[in-house]
Amino acid sequence: MGKRVLILSNHFITLYNFRKELIKTLIDAGNTVFISIPKSDNNMYFSNMGCKIIETTVDRRGINPIRDFFLILTYVRMMKKINPDIVFSYTIKPNIYGCMASKFTNNKQVSNITGTGATFLTNTIVSKIAKFLYKISLRNSHKVFFQNSGDKEFFVKNKMVKNNWGLLPGSGVNLEEFVYCEIPYGDEINFIFIGRVMKVKGIDEYLECAKRIKKIYENANFYVAGFIEEEKYKKIIEELNKSGIIKYIGFQKNIKYWIKKSHCTILPSHGGEGVPNVLLETAAIGRACIASDINGSREVVNDKLTGFLFKQGDVDDLVDKVDNFIKLKLEDKVKMGLAGRIKVEQEFNRKMVIDAYLDEL
Repeated sequence: MGKRVLILSNHFITLYNFRKELIKTLIDAGNTVFISIPKSDNNMYFSNMGCKIIETTVDRRGINPIRDFFLILTYVRMMKKINPDIVFSYTIKPNIYGCMASKFTNNKQVSNITGTGATFLTNTIVSKIAKFLYKISLRNSHKVFFQNSGDKEFFVKNKMVKNNWGLLPGSGVNLEEFVYCEIPYGDEINFIFIGRVMKVKGIDEYLECAKRIKKIYENANFYVAGFIEEEKYKKIIEELNKSGIIKYIGFQKNIKYWIKKSHCTILPSHGGEGVPNVLLETAAIGRACIASDINGSREVVNDKLTGFLFKQGDVDDLVDKVDNFIKLKLEDKVKMGLAGRIKVEQEFNRKMVIDAYLDEL
């Protein structure tokens, strides 16, 4: 007999990109899947799959105690009505407030720490509040999945979880969707930054690196793919794009095309990543990665084997690694990409993540 599964999420796109295979597996196995998600025209994708959609307002970034209190009440009513056999939650608010609600309704919840974002990069009032909320909520979770050992150790050290944790290989990568393909030939060499354009993602280091490298290698292209999240970068991006230092292509639904077009993905993030999906997808396609040496990224990138790691926030080191990559023979660039593909096949197959969730069910 099928089970009743409730999924708490704060955004369609992340659920679609990283959980659709799990949801399909649950549906195909005869389970009834309810998805609590903010309103979106795209939600039809999951309802067409056979899911029952519960449109729920989630203020993803704001800290408004009244709104957050109402979100807890919404989750409590939802769980009482549905009476799920298990609750799966992703990202900070569904994790924290879902756990508070599931404790009240006596439901079994599995939380996934998909990364901490900028929350714990500095010791602020917000980070202290987040620690407190995690502490009073996650300790009651049936299981807390982490995507890298660094996050796990931080949560254990700060007593935000008990011994109710497990480790996943990030969100995994769909190896049938992201297939290996040959590296581009020709005189040009293409680098790409994929992510929200904001300080914490290391966009400043990427742009400065592009300026310096372009002075030495005119044939190097630096693409920027993603929404401009912070207002101050709009003019900067516009000017650098106009001058030819970068090529700004905005948010791309078909990011595979742009990874294939590139020789290397650069992720200069300052931290707060789970296991960056952009690195997994890049490696699966057979491209090298250059990333800052932080939790999550170092799980994917084997320095000098599948790409390069550089000191977080150090532009000089980033420029040095990009220069090293450019100087590699094409056959060595190909070897790096192949090594990355083999690594994700062995360690980051999304089927591993699905199996872990099925075990909890």
